[in-house]
Parts: sequence; C-alpha cells; structure tokens
Amino acid sequence: MARRRFRIISARKASRKERQSLRRIVVLIFPIFGVNDSELRRARRVGRPKTGNAKQLIAIRIAPRLLTQLRRLAAKQSKPYKRLIHEMLERAATKQVA
Repeated sequence: MARRRFRIISARKASRKERQSLRRIVVLIFPIFGVNDSELRRARRVGRPKTGNAKQLIAIRIAPRLLTQLRRLAAKQSKPYKRLIHEMLERAATKQVA
C-alpha cells in the first residue's frame, strides 16, 4: 500500500483547488471530534465579517526612507501607516479624476 503524502499549506498560499479540498477535509474530520451537522451550521465564522466593500490585497515596493517617513507621519496622526497610505492614495486618485 502506497503512503499518501499530505502537504501542509497555509490557506492564504493555497490555490483555489487546494482550498476547496481543504474544506472537504474539514467536513470529513469534524465527525471524528464529535461535531454533528447542526453544530457545524451554528458555528461562528472566525475572522473578519464579509462586507460588500472588501479591499484587495496588493504588493508594492516602497523605498525604505519613504516608508520610514510615512510611518512617522502616521504615528504623529495616531493611525496605522497602511491606513495613512490608503487615505493618501485615495485623495490623490479622486483629485486626478475631479
């Protein structure tokens, strides 16, 4: 009998197909722990609630000196630096459109 290998993956790094198979595995594993279907349906979803205006994850490269300046500016305004960057980009984009 051949041994099956399982790859341990982060849900964030998993492909769509892998995430679907993970969901199926979770549904198959829960009965082992004594959780029935009604309890599974009543279970709360962990994490942020889904909203209609979810932000999209992107990656950008910023010079270290600029990032340091942005972090200092955000600290002075008592807000997270990513929120400050988002607000600055939003202001610049609406200014260009108007």
